[in-house]
Amino acid sequence: MKTIINTTNAPAPIGPYSQAVATGGFLFVSGQIPMNPATGEIISSDIKSETKQVMDNIGSILTEAGVSFADIVKTTIFLTDMQNFAQVNEVYGTYFTDQFPARETVQVAALPKNVNVEISVIAIKS
Repeated sequence: MKTIINTTNAPAPIGPYSQAVATGGFLFVSGQIPMNPATGEIISSDIKSETKQVMDNIGSILTEAGVSFADIVKTTIFLTDMQNFAQVNEVYGTYFTDQFPARETVQVAALPKNVNVEISVIAIKS
């Protein structure tokens, strides 16, 4: 059995997918981009602001699902420019206190809406 998670506090999907799906004790959160959920505007002022918006979007979905950043076990970060890694990492790190999740960071040619960063996560949901 699976449960679809949706919240108006994160951007609506821009394709045929759900914000998140809970199943088998896990929460799978779709990749989030730096889109303001209230306005639909893409945040593109700088990579730190973009990353903060992505992480806030993830936080809203986690909250809707009844979990937190402490429950994340795996993340995937997609960047269009690996030169942004240190700045993304700096912001990303502020959302975790200890027992950091497993993670990979991948440079890609392009992302939806021409954003610079997209992050997806998997969390434990009991």
